[in-house]
Order: sequence, then structure tokens, then C-alpha cells
Amino acid sequence: MNVIKKIALPVLMAMFLGAPVQAEVKSSAVSLSEAITHIDKAIIDNNDSNFASANLHLKAARAASELITGNDAVVKAANDNVIEGQIQSKQGNFKVSSALLNKSLELYKSL
Repeated sequence: MNVIKKIALPVLMAMFLGAPVQAEVKSSAVSLSEAITHIDKAIIDNNDSNFASANLHLKAARAASELITGNDAVVKAANDNVIEGQIQSKQGNFKVSSALLNKSLELYKSL
């Protein structure tokens, strides 16, 4: 009976404690692909002079980027580039904005 208790307890703990970790990894991967998609669309809209749509995609990219985990320095640098790109886009510096968004895109793809 003691053998069963010694085996069952670690197995049950692994099942219940392992599930949230897998969910977090899946959530981060979905957020990463979501952020990359929104940044791509923002760059395209920026180049097509569709600035309202570009700003909506940048807001969505920033929201998705908050859930990304991984290399903290890379994630922070990419987030900073997205924020600065959004600021530059609102000020009318679309070439600078596109350059910053391309940098953040490269950083996100490196994750």
C-alpha cells in the first residue's frame, strides 16, 4: 500500500502541475505569432498610407506582445521598437516607423 502511495502522489502532482506550464508555452507561442502578424499588417498598411488601420494593428501587436515570454532582453527590445514605431507613425514619420517595426519583427522571429 505504501508503494502505491509513493508512486501515485508524484504522478498526480506531475499531471496537475505540468498542465499549466504547457498552457503557458502554448499561449506565448500564439501571442508571438499574433504579434508578428499584426506587425506585418501594420508595415503593409503604413506603406499603403492606411494609417488608421496601421495604428489599430500596432495596438493589437502591443497587446499580444505583453503575453510573450522567452529571452527577456530580446522581448523588451522588440516591445520598445513596437512602441517607438507606433509613436513615429502617429507623428507622421512613416519611414522611421517602418524601420523600427522591421527591427522588432526580426527580434520576434529570433525567438
